[in-house]
Amino acid sequence: MPGHYGDDKPKEKSVTAPKPTSRGGKMSDKQKADLKKHMMKMEKEGMSKADMKSHRMKMMSRMRKGMSVGKAHKDLSK
Repeated sequence: MPGHYGDDKPKEKSVTAPKPTSRGGKMSDKQKADLKKHMMKMEKEGMSKADMKSHRMKMMSRMRKGMSVGKAHKDLSK
C-alpha cells in the first residue's frame, strides 16, 4: 500500500517561463508624433490643462500596449 493516497505514479510538473507583465515598451517616434498631433487637436477643442495631462497619460498607457491613437482614444471614450 502506498504512503499517500493517489501516489501510484510520480508526476512531473511542467515548468513554463512566466509571462511578461507588460506587452509593450517605449513608444516609437511615429507614435510620439501621432500623440503630439492628437494632443494639439484636443487643445484646440478647448480641453483644460488638467484634463489634457490626464488624457495624455491614459493615451500613452494604451499606445505602449500597441494601440493606435484612434483605438486608444475610442477605448477612453467608452
